[in-house]
Amino acid sequence: MKIAFVCPYYDPAIDGPKQVIKELASRLIREGHDVHVYTSDWDKAKRVKIKEETIDGVKVHRCYHILRVSQFSTVFPSVFFKLIKEDFDVIHTHVTGWAHVFFASLAAKIKKIRLIHTTHCPWTDAYRTFAGNFWKIISYNIFMRLSYRWSDKIIAITPWEIHFIEKYGGKGKIEVIPNGVDDIFFKRVKNNSFKKNNKINGNIVLFFGRLNVTKGPDKFVLAAKEILKERKDITFVIIGNDEGMKQEVKKLIGNEKNIYLLDPIKERAKVAEMYQASEVYVLPSFREGLPLTIFEAMASGIPIVASPVNGIPYEMKQPENGFFCDYGDINCLKKQILNVIDNKKLALKIGNNNIKKAKNYKWDDIYTKTISLYKG
Repeated sequence: MKIAFVCPYYDPAIDGPKQVIKELASRLIREGHDVHVYTSDWDKAKRVKIKEETIDGVKVHRCYHILRVSQFSTVFPSVFFKLIKEDFDVIHTHVTGWAHVFFASLAAKIKKIRLIHTTHCPWTDAYRTFAGNFWKIISYNIFMRLSYRWSDKIIAITPWEIHFIEKYGGKGKIEVIPNGVDDIFFKRVKNNSFKKNNKINGNIVLFFGRLNVTKGPDKFVLAAKEILKERKDITFVIIGNDEGMKQEVKKLIGNEKNIYLLDPIKERAKVAEMYQASEVYVLPSFREGLPLTIFEAMASGIPIVASPVNGIPYEMKQPENGFFCDYGDINCLKKQILNVIDNKKLALKIGNNNIKKAKNYKWDDIYTKTISLYKG
């Protein structure tokens, strides 16, 4: 088959939907399929000069963006004209509510190509700029409804979003296929040098995610500082790509020596090493779809403390997989982090539960479900 993925970002950008596409694409290529990615030439920081290239067998086509809406959303209409010139068996669009989904869906409609859409759970009104909220009203009520009408199947990554999809015309087309986890996270790292390389002593409490306001890195720092008033045997580590919060996080950390703000890690083996060197993973987000990091932490065998938002409670249970704290509840974060750190038997039990549960989300199984939709 000849397959086109249409998405907001691809390499070199750090992005959750991009990682999903890379996992699916690698397996498609392994089976001999012709895989193309159509994306914006914006990588969240700058315009990418190279417009056409092949990355790990994937033919990447970067479309010139004519507009940026809100903080990162881009508009690149040329994707329509590029797709209309080609003959694909499947067009698979990603991230509901963005302009590229409409342009690609229109091309699929005109060319009578099978159209699959993955939402990636965008449903929130919080932390949008005025321009973002204005665009949302237009997008959801016009472009999204048309895109859903033209789609053959719509992939929800969590059951939480089904009623939103149905509200905008996707009823009867929905398949729930969650995100997955790479096999590398199940493999135990021998001679783990993460602590040594970063000169860290003691237990590690980890924040790993984009430094974006919705992810709550500031709440993580506030909880860390509360704990460090009483304890000095714990190190708090923050790792993630800057999306507007790095300077604020730095300011919050101040002179606190037991809070480390480290550079982003891209190599998967190093990410696995990071998880396995940690005692607990904390995700204090305001909103989430179904973050890949939840499954990565589970496969790595560490307990999780997370906000019970959107898709997370569908896949993570308390206390089997860790503990929930409402967004901004610093006292709860403090309590549950210490609960895991100070109760080794509990932490081991949760870690074993998480490894077992993560095996339900292997990418090979996610791929099998996805390609069955391609074949119709």
